[in-house]
Amino acid sequence: MNRKPLWLVLFTGHCRFSLRGRVYPAILPVPGHAVNGKVFKGLTDRELHVFDLFEDEEYVKKTVEVSLADTSEKSLVYAYIWANEGDPDLYGEWDYEEWRKVHLKEYLEMTREFMEELGQF
Repeated sequence: MNRKPLWLVLFTGHCRFSLRGRVYPAILPVPGHAVNGKVFKGLTDRELHVFDLFEDEEYVKKTVEVSLADTSEKSLVYAYIWANEGDPDLYGEWDYEEWRKVHLKEYLEMTREFMEELGQF
C-alpha cells in the first residue's frame, strides 16, 4: 500500500503503551493523556480490510474523534484500540525514538512478510 498519511492528529483521552516481546505499541483509554498520530484519508474498502487483517484480533477497530493538529478541527476516524486492557505485557508509555532505534528494522521486516503473505496489493 503506497500511501502516505494526510493528517497529523491528536487523540485525547488515550495513551500509547509498550508491549513486552512485541515490536508494536498498544493504545488504551487513559483520561488526561493524548496520542499524536497520523490519519489516512480516502481508503478503499480493500485497503481498510488490509488494515483489519494486519491489526488482527488483538485490537478492536473503533470510530473515534480526533483533533487535526494544524486546525484543531474535529474529525471522526477509525483507530485500533488494544483489546486487553489488563494485558500483563503492557508497560510504560511507548517512546517513538526508542522504538525507532530498537524495533524499526524488525517491524519493517514483519510488515514486509505480512504483505508477501497477503499477495501483491
